[in-house]
Amino acid sequence: MFLRLLINSLKILLKNKSLIFWTFLFPLILGTFFTLAFSNIESEEKLKVINVGIVNNDNFYNNNLYKSTFDYLSDENDSNRLFNIFYGTIDENKKKLEDNEIDGYLYIDENINVVIEKNGINQSIFKYIVEEISTSSSIIESIEIEDISNIKNDIMSLFKNEVNIKDTTNKNLSYTMIEFYSLIAMTCLYGAILSMYSINQVLPNMSSKGKRASISPIPKMKFIISSLCASYIIQVIGVILLFIYTVLVLNVDYGNNLSYVILLALIGSFAGLSLGIFISTILKTNENSKLGIIIAITMVFSFLSGMMGITMKYVIDKNIPILNKINPVNMITDGLYSLYYYETLNRYYANVYSLLIFSMILILFLYIFLRRQKYDSI
Repeated sequence: MFLRLLINSLKILLKNKSLIFWTFLFPLILGTFFTLAFSNIESEEKLKVINVGIVNNDNFYNNNLYKSTFDYLSDENDSNRLFNIFYGTIDENKKKLEDNEIDGYLYIDENINVVIEKNGINQSIFKYIVEEISTSSSIIESIEIEDISNIKNDIMSLFKNEVNIKDTTNKNLSYTMIEFYSLIAMTCLYGAILSMYSINQVLPNMSSKGKRASISPIPKMKFIISSLCASYIIQVIGVILLFIYTVLVLNVDYGNNLSYVILLALIGSFAGLSLGIFISTILKTNENSKLGIIIAITMVFSFLSGMMGITMKYVIDKNIPILNKINPVNMITDGLYSLYYYETLNRYYANVYSLLIFSMILILFLYIFLRRQKYDSI
């Protein structure tokens, strides 16, 4: 009986042209767009070394935090160094700033002073570095090279289109890969469309099939489980097609972490299905309205997680971190980024567990809601 219900649910889902588009075609179209839009971005917009000045007085040389940080970030042996530094008097730095030979200069007296004449990316990077050091100096007396390296990686990911986050293969995570990781996360969340449609088929107030299911001797949970299994099967097929297309057609290189990427995508798809269940049960509106709401929520989640610009993810993490902690798209992308940020998988699995908890909470809500609904109908 369960197998028959499963096959029937698969047929119903595959006959829906709208579901086929959002599950199979839209991610491929968007992936193609990303490739066309960003294929040359790494070669055209590499991070350029920034020319800055430092007033070389005793206040600077006696401040180990500032000196060690800027020594590290201007190391001429590092091809990815951030700064070329001119050390001179305050008058010499003023002159170079006026002549546009430097983007700004640092002057330490009783206060920490960053002097610039205009605002731009280079000036923002320079000010950000100084602010990060100032924050560290209020907590610790010395700064580790690893801490400086993390600041540098943040800068490169936030202000430029190349993210210098390296894994054990020494490959860089490019801006294009950030977009493809966001695409994977968004595709997982689009599984909500499938589960929304499936659940509508067993809710008596949403479809004629739901009315028949409500009076059928077959337990309602069998209908629900078979529908969700069918939804998950189709969603997994859609995710697999996305990986095949991006690897074989678009030549996307997921590195040595492809198995972890796929695992996270499968769990993320489950979270997407759970989200669709949640939305479908709490909203008493028609199917088209629910579809629009799911797409809107998915796009908002994707925007907050950095799909339209990695800077947004940083802004949310910095100012409203709770949003990204409950954002399933961010859980997926953060898990993918962690494969490059960290040598261990601790953070990766933390995001995996977060997605599972997120899914279980929404499914528990479904169970409570349907159980209460059954009680009300008696």
